[in-house]
Amino acid sequence: MAVIDFAHTSFPDGAAWHLQIDGSLESATMGSILLLVNERNPVTVAALENAAKPRPIDRMVLSAVYADVARTMIEYAIGMEDFHEEANYPDESLGSTLLSLFDRLFPGQSVNDIRLRQRQSPTLFSSDLQAAVKIFEVQ
Repeated sequence: MAVIDFAHTSFPDGAAWHLQIDGSLESATMGSILLLVNERNPVTVAALENAAKPRPIDRMVLSAVYADVARTMIEYAIGMEDFHEEANYPDESLGSTLLSLFDRLFPGQSVNDIRLRQRQSPTLFSSDLQAAVKIFEVQ
């Protein structure tokens, strides 16, 4: 994670965060995913700074960030035709991380079924994902 000023990037100035994800499924996760947080959004910056001991507002922001990051990661995964549950990705690889997230969010469902749902009904897929991440169900 990095906190930067989006005004000096190609990202919209008003965006609170951006998840950069790139690389093959065999690439190391640490080098393939980077959460960029816009320093011009103090609510998001504070929520991430307070993640160990979040206030109620921080919990809501963290829930939204988690939901969006999970959506981005799952969409990246199912957009890659060689991503599937039978694959044997190296430990700590992007593929392994994405498959672990997929299994946690869609237990017992196949990658192909979720891929087809996303392609055939993107809005239903979006709602499925909201339910899977339990958006705004904060403790």
